[in-house]
Amino acid sequence: MKTTHKIAGARAIYRVVRAGRAMLGRTDRDIVVRGGINYELDLSQGIDFAIYLGNIYERQTRAALRRLVSPSSLVLDIGANIGAHTLHLAQLVGPGGRVIAFEPTDFAFRKLSRNLELNPQLKTRVTACHCFLTEHDEDQVPSAIYSSWPLAREAGLHAKHLGREMRTEKARARSLDSVLSELADRKVQLVKLDVDGFECDVLRGATALLRDVRPIFVMELSPYVLEEHGTSLDQLLSHFIPNGYRFYNERTYQPLPSTARELQQMIGDGAGINAIARVD
Repeated sequence: MKTTHKIAGARAIYRVVRAGRAMLGRTDRDIVVRGGINYELDLSQGIDFAIYLGNIYERQTRAALRRLVSPSSLVLDIGANIGAHTLHLAQLVGPGGRVIAFEPTDFAFRKLSRNLELNPQLKTRVTACHCFLTEHDEDQVPSAIYSSWPLAREAGLHAKHLGREMRTEKARARSLDSVLSELADRKVQLVKLDVDGFECDVLRGATALLRDVRPIFVMELSPYVLEEHGTSLDQLLSHFIPNGYRFYNERTYQPLPSTARELQQMIGDGAGINAIARVD
């Protein structure tokens, strides 16, 4: 389903929920417990609202992570946003495991930090990095990146996925290989990668990880956002296929085509598919 359709449905439900909460004297701000995790939410935001509605945010991805993450492992959450998957990953790795979470926007990193504070037991398993992952540590950080999906209609939103760009004033540029050389105390077992078109930037700085470690990747394949950032699905695959990776449907675990042309035909414009990339 296209993101625009998802947001349209969420907006309709949000209007009903907001009206009901207003009748009870409640605002869009709330602290809730979902799946044993505490979240501080702003219900006018798409990710927050999906968590509020019974933790339905990316349920298939959450199910895939439950199948794939090993206890006591090191996993990465690249594009952590408010921590919806970060905290779930911290549960999955257990007290002996570690999560390194990366989020470049000031807006989402503040929310991620707050949600970690609300879960002190899980926070001890997480290292949160306020950085933009790219090829070199000295590279320039984009001034703003999409990390907000408002449910109220606003001007200036992305034409297809309806996101809003948020500032990255405090973020540093880092390469993933460089960060791991400092922080990794064991091999990376799994990477959740969701960076809305910056995937090739991340992967150009992760050549050692892909060549030598070859962890499982759980990610979205979305050609249109790659093209908006001057890359392509073909370039994305070029980081994986030569290193022995194959792609699988996240929900069915059926093999996906290994060529950009075949994948593009499956996905369509303005959409994406969730995939698992692994070396078998």
